[in-house]
Amino acid sequence: MNPAATPRPRARDLGIVIGPTPTGPLNALTDVPGVRVGHTTVRSRPVVHSGVTAVVPDGVRPGAPLPAGVFVGNGYGKLVGATQLAELGELETPVLLTSTLSAFRVADALVGWVLGQPENDEVLSLNPVVGECNDGYLSDIRSRPVREEHVRAALDGASAGPVAEGCVGAGTGTVALGFKAGIGTSSRVPEVADRRFTVGALVQANFGGTLRVLGRTLAPPTPSPGDAGPPAETGSCMIVVATDAPLDARQLTRVARRAVFALARTGAAYSHGSGDYAVAFTTTRPGTAPPLADATLSPLFEAALDAVEEAVLNSLLTATTTTGHTGRTVPALSADQLLTDMRLDS
Repeated sequence: MNPAATPRPRARDLGIVIGPTPTGPLNALTDVPGVRVGHTTVRSRPVVHSGVTAVVPDGVRPGAPLPAGVFVGNGYGKLVGATQLAELGELETPVLLTSTLSAFRVADALVGWVLGQPENDEVLSLNPVVGECNDGYLSDIRSRPVREEHVRAALDGASAGPVAEGCVGAGTGTVALGFKAGIGTSSRVPEVADRRFTVGALVQANFGGTLRVLGRTLAPPTPSPGDAGPPAETGSCMIVVATDAPLDARQLTRVARRAVFALARTGAAYSHGSGDYAVAFTTTRPGTAPPLADATLSPLFEAALDAVEEAVLNSLLTATTTTGHTGRTVPALSADQLLTDMRLDS
């Protein structure tokens, strides 16, 4: 299930442009050919605000993996499948994102889905990749509400069209930089060695710090009486970067590293309790295109930095004010207030 995109404005709708490189037509992860995204939102107001998001590269499967890399900015997280991903540099399943305590159920459901595909009827081992953020500030995380049917719906409903952002899927209950956040996405189309490639990013934003937009800080509103507000120094961010550039696992790890670096531009604190991870993969299999030399990769690095920064802003701008199971309310980032504050700072 891939809900219709949130009608709230994205960064570019407000004239906020990150970097000089053009975006793809959707300004989304799905601009990368062969990449689909699906969401299942699991909500029972006010108790549950959770879900699952699936990033599905076409043709990925055990026995036909894609080159991939992973980078850990701060490892306070439960990235299922990380060690084999790092060791082999291969992605052999879709990448799923969800809530912390649901990650293990989601991984089991992903294994069942992969084994159920006709082309995998002889598979005896596979490495599911599932990332998570803790949505317990707004959602009853202990209920572990994400079930197998939600995972299968996200996988089966994944599409190559526009990607819903904000309070959907794995971002339904997340909070970042003092504001309601969620899923955000963006893309870039850099020129590398006289060829054009696409770099797309998708974030599940749930991290602490002080919001920065184009280098200007924006403090969150004062919490209501009796509510200390979201913890400023805890949280996480899961980042998925896809490209069609012919890169190997080592080079993709370099791209993933830049994706985590990009969070600093938005004000991330990288605190003790933060799990900041990036998974990067290419849809181009080894031997099908001339490889890129390391010395030519700088435009791809810049594209990853810019796409992740804009994806975080989109995750904030498209989210909506949410009241959680304990009565806590986290406000959305006001586009009008953002523009006013930026004018005052200019």
